[in-house]
Parts: sequence; structure tokens; C-alpha cells
Amino acid sequence: MLKIRLTRAGAKKRPYYKIVVADSRSPRDGRFLERLGSYDPMLPRASGERVKFDAERMKHWISVGAQPSERIQHFLHKAGMGPKPVIHETTKAHLPKKKALERLAAAEAAKAEAAKAEAAKAAAPVEVPAPAEVAAPVEVAAPVQADEAAAQG
Repeated sequence: MLKIRLTRAGAKKRPYYKIVVADSRSPRDGRFLERLGSYDPMLPRASGERVKFDAERMKHWISVGAQPSERIQHFLHKAGMGPKPVIHETTKAHLPKKKALERLAAAEAAKAEAAKAEAAKAAAPVEVPAPAEVAAPVEVAAPVQADEAAAQG
């Protein structure tokens, strides 16, 4: 099966890609049948030199049965030569698994129960003791006279 795809060239942290037709089993930067163009992601998006390819040869290879990669489909769509590529959903590998979701749900349920109990406790009327139940007043000792304090000291 033939693919129209990108092969990487350029230096480290300075990518440059060639648009090629290659067998799908060959490595990314390996053997290819024909070079159709280039893609320089370091140039601004508005630049005409960012993506260059031979439209006639591209049409020929697609008519022969070569399948463009998603990025090449995007380039073709921008050039008005094909439909917009289907954007695949991103992986869900970063999301929590089933057991973790169950634990989170249990924790949320426990938190909701605690909040409900706290709200019920706060809403309950506060019992105020009846006036008859109030303790008897405590007698306070009379102040010591100054004369007695002088006699002692």
C-alpha cells in the first residue's frame, strides 16, 4: 500500500520535512518512490514557502491509490485539492481508570453524606434550659474591713 507522507530532515530542533510517496511498510525516513514537495514548520504560517508540492504529481499518485497521511490531507485541503481530514479524538490514557473513578465516586458520596449530616445537625433546635433548672446564686463573702487587715499585718 502506498502512502503520501512526511519524512524528517534538518538539524536537531530545526525540523524540515520532505513530502514523499513511499510504501507503508518502509521506515519514516527510509526508502521512498518519489519526492513530491517539502514542508518547513519553522517558517510563519502565512509564508508561501512553508508548504510546497507538485500538485499534478500529487493528483497522479492519489489516482493510482496512494493514501495521504492526515497532515498531507490537511495540506491538500488548504490548497483546495481535497476534503478536510477527519480529526481523531485524542487518547484517554491520561484519564483515571475504572477503579479510580469508583473510588472518587465513593469519596464524593461520603463527603455528601457528611455535609448532609452537618446540615441536619446545624438545623436542629438548640435546647435552652428552663428557668427553674438554673442553679441557685452563689453567696459572695463580705469584703474584709481595713481595720482587720491592719491588725493582722
